[in-house]
Amino acid sequence: MRITNKLRAALTKLSNGLSQAQTGTNKAGVHPTITPGMPELLRAAAAEGAVLLENDGMLPFAPGTKLSLFGTTCSAWFYVGYGSGGDVNHPYQISLIDAVRGCDKLELNEALAGEYARWLQKNPISEGVWGHWILHNPEMPLKKSTVEKAQRSSDAAVVTIGRSSGEDRDCKYEKGSYFLTDAEVEMLDLVTAHFDKTVVLLNVGSVIDMRWVKRYGKKLNAVLYVWQGGMESGNAVCDLLCGNASPSGRLTDTVAENYSDYPSAKQFGGKKYNYYEEDIFVGYRYFETFHKNAVLYPFGYGLSYTSFDITHTGTAAVQGGFTLSARVVNTGAAGGKETVQVYLEKPCGKLGNPKMVLAGFAKTETLLPKEQAEIQIAVSMYQLASYDDCGDTGHMGAYVLEEGEYKFYLGKNVRENQHVFSYYQNETVVWQQLGQAAAPQADFDVFHATQKNGETILCKKKAAKRADDLAAKITNRLPKDIPQTGDLGYKLQDVKDGKITIEQFVAQLSTTELEAITRGDYEMNSPLGTPGNAGVFGGVLQSLRGKGIPAVTTTDGPSGIRLRASCSLLPIGTLLACTYNAPLVEKLYGAVAAEMKDKGSDVLLAPGMNIHRNPLCGRNFEYFSEDPYLTGKIAAAAVRGIQRCGGSACPKHFACNNQEFRRNTCDSRLSERALREIYLKGFEICIKEAAPKNIMTSYNKINGVWGHYNYDLCTTILRGEWGYTGNVMTDWWMKKGASPEFPALRDQAYRVRAQVDLLMPGGERITRRKPDGTLLKTCGAPGGITLGEIQRSAINVLEAVLNTKA
Repeated sequence: MRITNKLRAALTKLSNGLSQAQTGTNKAGVHPTITPGMPELLRAAAAEGAVLLENDGMLPFAPGTKLSLFGTTCSAWFYVGYGSGGDVNHPYQISLIDAVRGCDKLELNEALAGEYARWLQKNPISEGVWGHWILHNPEMPLKKSTVEKAQRSSDAAVVTIGRSSGEDRDCKYEKGSYFLTDAEVEMLDLVTAHFDKTVVLLNVGSVIDMRWVKRYGKKLNAVLYVWQGGMESGNAVCDLLCGNASPSGRLTDTVAENYSDYPSAKQFGGKKYNYYEEDIFVGYRYFETFHKNAVLYPFGYGLSYTSFDITHTGTAAVQGGFTLSARVVNTGAAGGKETVQVYLEKPCGKLGNPKMVLAGFAKTETLLPKEQAEIQIAVSMYQLASYDDCGDTGHMGAYVLEEGEYKFYLGKNVRENQHVFSYYQNETVVWQQLGQAAAPQADFDVFHATQKNGETILCKKKAAKRADDLAAKITNRLPKDIPQTGDLGYKLQDVKDGKITIEQFVAQLSTTELEAITRGDYEMNSPLGTPGNAGVFGGVLQSLRGKGIPAVTTTDGPSGIRLRASCSLLPIGTLLACTYNAPLVEKLYGAVAAEMKDKGSDVLLAPGMNIHRNPLCGRNFEYFSEDPYLTGKIAAAAVRGIQRCGGSACPKHFACNNQEFRRNTCDSRLSERALREIYLKGFEICIKEAAPKNIMTSYNKINGVWGHYNYDLCTTILRGEWGYTGNVMTDWWMKKGASPEFPALRDQAYRVRAQVDLLMPGGERITRRKPDGTLLKTCGAPGGITLGEIQRSAINVLEAVLNTKA
């Protein structure tokens, strides 16, 4: 179906008349505009990220099939999650009912659609307010006679289950969030009792309870996670239903039988802290090692409308690692794409490694029946290494390769694969000697794997506590002051042109100007930036703008540009990761970067890349996966797309933002190994492969230290170990605090000492358009902040400014 701009506007008007759910369209009274080529790209991406869990061959529907659409969500569609990551003023939105109505291959049961429309007009859906978002749509009470009538006048039923989530609110372990409601169960009971052909679509932001699929058994012909696909959602789902597209999405999370089976279930949602007792055994790392029988759908799983044969054609040792080659042949009767996945089994060893770790993936283009493609996947030696945070191998604070056999598996998912190659490490060696950083201060136990009689056993051990002298570490690394010269007439453009160094430019700046560079323009929607901006930094004083420092506009977010202007609404992060298609994600965010240039955004506060530690995290929809490798690869693709086309990216939230409840105060307590191998690894991959110009810290504490004060995260690891040279900013506003190591320092000085360069949006929530005084109060005094530290942060911010289109 070809959707013209005129038809899109008409469909949006109709859709908004049916429901108030997520009507971001034209909410600011701005004329809707559509970026050429964007709808087609969004539609393709939204379809490619859908994951087909069950299909007895009924899908795709035959041409001419008449569908009865059940569930209020068919009209009151969830296009994205709520909050800063989804609040985009998009030009239109197409629900499932819109798309089926306009599809030339399918027919809509208009009588049933009319009943839902009339009910929704009488029972308009309220989205709620910030932090109190709706979690599901109420269902129209369904009569047996209604279902019987629909069955007589249509060929098949499509039931949609909708769930939403959002910033500042976690999902709930209750009906209407993680579980089906009574009304939804009643709807499924009635529909499956009367229809021989029933498809269930899951229009959700994250994994929900799926035990009901087994309960209904063969009464359900197909089950499909369609997630939340942005403004082209309906068209994308319709493409899948009618066969214009073949499902090729793969799960980025494990679907367990019971919530209690997830290893984080007992340590999630704490008021003051959560002990990450599962340690490195997050998601499939836990299930494949200790609890395989608890899995309904494994990590990496997904069906297609066709079938593929994957054959390993060789493994070559290359400099720095290995390259695995495979041949993929379409052995079915329809076109489709296949994802080849490589898993690594390390020796359990003294460190107690998981059974399986994703080590690589690649996706084919569309292959027609009998067509084939050659795939190559690289795995580095670094991926074979494990971090010893407690000295069990005799090499504390180091990545080591333990002696033993390293097995490589190649196939379709974490379960469907074959052992294709082994590498033997004759003795334990140090791959990279580092040092303790951001280790826990509390006493707690973590999961550990050990082998007994050839079987891997779950046991526990003490997490290694912090033992280093952080104050001494910081003091020994303090930068030298740059002698201040006063204004010499240099402009920032002179740095860009190579006429002077950045240090020479910064030497001109007064302490007042230096303070201003380490904060934004105090408030969101700054008058210095494009209307609707998240905040502005850089040239926030007239004297700075006089020196050629522009005001740099930041905007949310992962699912599109959050401005007053009309901007495209993207699929959620989980859906994009389910594509397992990094080139597609890069292309999509390249299109977003072009839109940034057109709309007036310099820095996109994206991608979101925290780990799906628990299925109830309210912001999972913004993030990618339970797996750090997949997270890092997809995030790197997004950053490359944004920055290759002239934008500036800001991955977030660094780090361990794994719940929304009390996100500003809760302490994430975890071992240094889990921090490095799980929660930082995605960021490490993204930074090393894509070099984002900005990074945003998280609201929460990490082992007792807020992200915006965390020297070990933001200087020792990020800059020292990974070589990051960009700008580190706070999330919007920050908690006040004093430095335990340096009692004279608090708030802004404490932040700058950690090398968190930029306070955003720049002031307190109750805006006072003046500094709080805490940065310069102790400057130059014994035990206080040094001029060199402030200048260092100013350089980091100015480097980010130089790398924006501003």
